[in-house]
Amino acid sequence: MKTYQTQCLPVNPDSVALAGRLLAQGEVVAFPTETVYGLGANAFDSRAVEAIFQAKGRPQDNPLIVHIAEDSQLAPLVADVPENARRLMQRYWPGPLTIILRKSDRIPFEVTAGLDTVAVRMPSHPAAQEVIRAAGVPIAAPSANRSGLPSPTRAEHVLQDMQGRIPLILDGGACGFGVESTVVDLTGDVPVLLRPGAVTFEMLTQALGRVRIGGGVMASLGEGEVARSPGLKHKHYAPRFARVLVLEGADADIARHVARFTQEHGLCCAAVVKHALAALLPQHVRVWDAGADDAAYASALFDALRALDDGKTQIIFCQSVPASGMGLALMNRLLRAAAFQVERVAPQGGTHDASVG
Repeated sequence: MKTYQTQCLPVNPDSVALAGRLLAQGEVVAFPTETVYGLGANAFDSRAVEAIFQAKGRPQDNPLIVHIAEDSQLAPLVADVPENARRLMQRYWPGPLTIILRKSDRIPFEVTAGLDTVAVRMPSHPAAQEVIRAAGVPIAAPSANRSGLPSPTRAEHVLQDMQGRIPLILDGGACGFGVESTVVDLTGDVPVLLRPGAVTFEMLTQALGRVRIGGGVMASLGEGEVARSPGLKHKHYAPRFARVLVLEGADADIARHVARFTQEHGLCCAAVVKHALAALLPQHVRVWDAGADDAAYASALFDALRALDDGKTQIIFCQSVPASGMGLALMNRLLRAAAFQVERVAPQGGTHDASVG
């Protein structure tokens, strides 16, 4: 793989123009979106798309999402646009929503992992739109992290993972939503939510009526099942060193359990928790204040997993939330980061294994 002197430049007209030139030349560029940072290449250039997989160390059977900046860019990518897709596009584009449609013959095998469908979204982040327009082509882009690690929500996260692997990172500050886009498959009789995000299941049902939640949302795919969306099949969102453990239970019981676990086992533990729980924890437990609601928790999650994964912390405790609204997206990421290992904390600090998947 080619080695680069990676530049990390603030988003401005000059850096966007440079990104456009590099993408047109078949290079890979990282750029901010409203969800997470993306690692982009010309979606029509199979060799450029292959470079994404090399930079990430990404399995070849994991499809990519194609990003567009204008409605007119959709037609060359897909075989047709059904009415339910137009309804979602009208409501939620540009924004954190990816739709899966039947692909056109122009889409390379590498983008879709050999599937007959393609995932497309129109990001709302101004820098992402500017980069796509500067390149003059749709951009295939997964998250800009090494495969399996927490997705990057800041340019410094991208630099940690991609230094020397790509020529350019555009720094647009922290991402707003902090988790990847919602992915909904519209190729069947009933729309299927494959990956939850900021466009929630409730929002989809309001727009479309009946929507089914895919089997890979809250559990791992079965042996031999094909991943029709990113974020389904392989290890995702896990820190390099620390083990993630999801805890269910009342705030006081979780606090008591975390404190005792740390003392008994002599581990350097950390907690990614809601604000109410943080106030109950002892000083020797490192705490990341994830905010007062599920949206704030989701926005802070990947940043917290990276910050707490310092090589000394052995376990990062994460408090579960109800799997509704934005909580469904949050629990999807937490469960995958924890390899679907959940402990239900009983009163007085006892635990019951509630592993899923």
